[in-house]
Amino acid sequence: MIDYKAKPFYLSDEDIAWVEQTRSAMTTEEKIGQLFCLTDIITDPEQLQTLVRTYHPGGFMYRAGNGEDIQRAYQAMQSASKVPMLLPCNLESGGNGISPAGTFFGRPLQVAATGDPGQARRLGLVCAREGGGVGCNWAYAPIIDIDFNWRNPITNVRTFGSDPDTVLAMATAFLEGVRESGFPMAVCIKHFPGDGVDERDHHLMPTVNSLGVQEWMDSYGRVYQSLIDQGAQTVMAGHILQPALERLINPDIRDEDMLPASQSKAMLTGMLRQRMGFNGLITTDATPMVGFSALQSRADAIRSAIMAGADMLVFCKNIDEDYDAVRQGLASGAVTMERLDEAVSRQLALKASLGLHRSAMPDCRNLHWLGCEEHAQWARECADQAITLVKDNQHLLPLSPDRTPRVRLTVLGEGQTGGFGESGTVASALKTALEQAGFTVSLYDYATMEHGEIFTAGVADLKAKFDLSIVAANVSTASNYTTRRLDWIPLMAANEPWYGKDIPTLFLSFCNPYHMVDVPYISTFVNCYSSSSFCVEAVVDKLLGKSEFSGRSPVDPWCGMWGAKFM
Repeated sequence: MIDYKAKPFYLSDEDIAWVEQTRSAMTTEEKIGQLFCLTDIITDPEQLQTLVRTYHPGGFMYRAGNGEDIQRAYQAMQSASKVPMLLPCNLESGGNGISPAGTFFGRPLQVAATGDPGQARRLGLVCAREGGGVGCNWAYAPIIDIDFNWRNPITNVRTFGSDPDTVLAMATAFLEGVRESGFPMAVCIKHFPGDGVDERDHHLMPTVNSLGVQEWMDSYGRVYQSLIDQGAQTVMAGHILQPALERLINPDIRDEDMLPASQSKAMLTGMLRQRMGFNGLITTDATPMVGFSALQSRADAIRSAIMAGADMLVFCKNIDEDYDAVRQGLASGAVTMERLDEAVSRQLALKASLGLHRSAMPDCRNLHWLGCEEHAQWARECADQAITLVKDNQHLLPLSPDRTPRVRLTVLGEGQTGGFGESGTVASALKTALEQAGFTVSLYDYATMEHGEIFTAGVADLKAKFDLSIVAANVSTASNYTTRRLDWIPLMAANEPWYGKDIPTLFLSFCNPYHMVDVPYISTFVNCYSSSSFCVEAVVDKLLGKSEFSGRSPVDPWCGMWGAKFM
């Protein structure tokens, strides 16, 4: 039962009439189309209009691309669609989620490291202004996963940390920022029932949130319930099992019959709808992820997700096959028309709550928000407040070109990107900034190394080349990886700083606060959390003593490594 007048929709009688009349006028084929949020890289208006008129999708998502091209594509799709479309984006770290020209404000963990919810409010404001300026109306954010397990390869800096109170405070502020933006932008809290407990990525397999009922209620449950009560419009269900909650709702269920939350009626209807009182729209995470279809045939997984309570399915593998899975489900009774109508109604209610039934066309005049100077200045301030000195046991800081004029800079992970389109490069910017400060900087380049350095060079040989070693890791959190660790050159780990007790060495991490597990012996260690140009600029100032380190780690950076604190 949908309460259109209650949170998060708050529809008027006129809005409700539009929802009901629009749904009633739809054919079954059009209703099936509304279940799907499609994606593609094409931006040609004619191709997109043909796609929309053929498949009637409820939404369409782009990864980061040219802002002007994406806005024109949105305009073409909205003009071709009988029903206004939801246009989501992963607006997790700033406007760079929709366009490289957008502001890379900072990964959520960076924002949390400031200790200031006001920075999270700014993050939400930047995401909504810049995403809304391009034409997005649905932020797949904030992420409210809790980073309990440092080995998890995908939560990490995408979260606000490992403390539920911090996650809740920052996510609440993010919501406030989105609402202050003035753009029609729905938020999506994700990934229900909560990622970050085990050490796997549900892009690659179904994963498990193994907390007991009370543990879950005190952590994830408390965060979800609060944000639902605050009016979060949508929830994204992950391909994550939660056995304790499944059994709470259905005590007789067998282990082998449990399904990921994205397909579980106990999780979506029993927990979210009935116990937590969520009245908004439920969407699955991306259905091409292996975690979605690993436990059932793809057609059965699609039908299960709909009947479990999902109102939208994100992406297709083969669009015709996936649509046909719903058609066959309706024919066989595996999918009911009642559930289809409910899903379509919640979508329409969300669209009406955003005012899309009155005006859905993106306005080209709003593109000025993308990468604007105000947002850049905010990002500089956030970086300055966030960067964290974890240890400096060798009392190396501040650096000075008078003491250590020649620097060897080794950059790890550059160019290894994931599916989020938000990673920056640091090697060139870091080298330039250090050179401008008076250092002579040589980038470690294995291709030009003499084999003698690998096999026979000693400490004296290296001291003849450089006075200071800086190892910078840009190993970004990303989808479809089993681990995000440091990888050295296989041949004798040639680029690993084995000489760290003979030549001063410091470690800078730009994308992962947990690299201590791989370099506990490096005595000076700094976490930057994001690979933005703002973080490079800020960390160099701090290394030189021009500004103080003020960030506080939102997670445990020591990873339980014996001796790391005193090495």
